[in-house]
Amino acid sequence: MRVTNVRNLHGHVIQELGVRIVSGRLRPGEVLPREETLAEQMDVSRTALREAMRVLSAKGLVEARPKVGTRVREERYWHQLDADVLAWRCASMPPADFVQKLVQMREIFEPAAAALAARRCDETQLKQIESAYRAMEAARNSDEWAEADLQFHEAVLVATNNELLASLFSVVETALGSFFVQSARKSGDFKYSLPYHQQVFDAIRRRQPEVARSAMQQMIVDSSANMNGKRRARKSA
Repeated sequence: MRVTNVRNLHGHVIQELGVRIVSGRLRPGEVLPREETLAEQMDVSRTALREAMRVLSAKGLVEARPKVGTRVREERYWHQLDADVLAWRCASMPPADFVQKLVQMREIFEPAAAALAARRCDETQLKQIESAYRAMEAARNSDEWAEADLQFHEAVLVATNNELLASLFSVVETALGSFFVQSARKSGDFKYSLPYHQQVFDAIRRRQPEVARSAMQQMIVDSSANMNGKRRARKSA
């Protein structure tokens, strides 16, 4: 029980300090209070605090220097694709900035992944994409939709049969999940992008790489426009 409590406490410290740093409440170059002072302020043991600092240092957020103490590092040193750092960014980054950077990241790899999936997916993987699509089709609310949407994009990455590409999902899952929830809630019709998902699925099923690439690209552009309030009503196919 004692070990569990220490882990819970140092997890609390990681979360609290991580959010403060990523949100800008603790700024680059700022020196943190001395160990005993910070431990007292956060009501944790110095052992729990040290464990938390080791984790934050591994994420690139802080560094300890002799005769200086522990200070916040510049943003360029942060491990931006770390799951925790991404989660803290999603919670604190201004929405427009978050959307722009996430869209740029998605445009780099998702259309290419859709094209590769059309070339290389097997029947089991195709059924997983279809299952996610059917779940989106049957979603009764925006939360169910966002969960199925996330499963769809994961299934497409897995269907590339490239383990490096597939592993990207675990990196971007938090950011994508946040984006899909926000996008679904922002739209008057949370199923507005279902036709694009159908186009991607159909293109993969028919082994049409360039059609899959184009449909995924259009989907990303449209979802970005939706988040920015600039999406035009789409005519039914």
